[in-house]
Amino acid sequence: MFNRCLVLGGKGFIGSHLVEALLLQGKSVRVFDRVDADNLIPESLLEHVEFIDGDFSDISALSLALEGCEVCFHLISTTGPKTSNDSPIYDLQSNLLNTINFLELASKFNLKKIIFLSSGGTVYGTPKYLPIDERHPTDPVCSYGISKLAIEKYLNLYQTLYGIDYVVIRASNPYGERQRVEAAQGAVGVFLGKALSGGIITIWGDGLVARDYVYVGDLVCSLIAAMGYTGNEHVFNIGSGVATTVLELLATIEMVIGNRILRDYSSPRTFDVPINVLDISRAKYELCWSPSVSLHDGLLIVKSWLTK
Repeated sequence: MFNRCLVLGGKGFIGSHLVEALLLQGKSVRVFDRVDADNLIPESLLEHVEFIDGDFSDISALSLALEGCEVCFHLISTTGPKTSNDSPIYDLQSNLLNTINFLELASKFNLKKIIFLSSGGTVYGTPKYLPIDERHPTDPVCSYGISKLAIEKYLNLYQTLYGIDYVVIRASNPYGERQRVEAAQGAVGVFLGKALSGGIITIWGDGLVARDYVYVGDLVCSLIAAMGYTGNEHVFNIGSGVATTVLELLATIEMVIGNRILRDYSSPRTFDVPINVLDISRAKYELCWSPSVSLHDGLLIVKSWLTK
């Protein structure tokens, strides 16, 4: 089993939870992230983590980060679904091209395995059938999803060329503590933050767009399971397996906070597919993983974190 782990984007929302979980397993953890990135790793753990600061395009810094590491978790993304369509060229350069440069370095530093956080919410596009399994056609409607899918293909190429093992985690819509409530992405955190402050929540369309929300702790458990996986599969859907509409999400938030939510309806967004719910059977069977936190219970956890 691997001991020395590199986490690209380890200071962020998902990365900080992953770093915490790896340390609890007794792993040696190195984090690569921007020097100006908000560090969400608990202060009590900072002395146990090695930090290499740098931009994802910085070959020298990446080389330092890779030195001596056996496994890497690739969580870096510079865009979201909306912002990627605002500037597809930036999305291509900062995510896909930088990842290919990283893979070139990884092949030289004898990295054994890469776990890549892809996007089960965008790589499939508008579903042809439900729930969406890993064999579903991949027709993204945003540059973000196209870049994620292209990175998946390059991971397969670099395994073929250099023997670097890899696992792709196609996560649905993660939420949980440390998620930025003021961000443009992450409906659960944004909605809950506004609801607690009495703000108005913008609903794009009629509120019937449905998504698969997965608690960050469950997602991190899948990443850990992927690190030790030695089977033949490489791509795994990770989600709750439950479709929740925006209106249902708001109703659950109202139950959790005990107040009505102010709403403002706006025009639908072109990059929003009508529904996304993932078939997680492969992960259950191959990774021996399954989600353990319901949306209601997860919202209670996030509410407690926001109001402490």
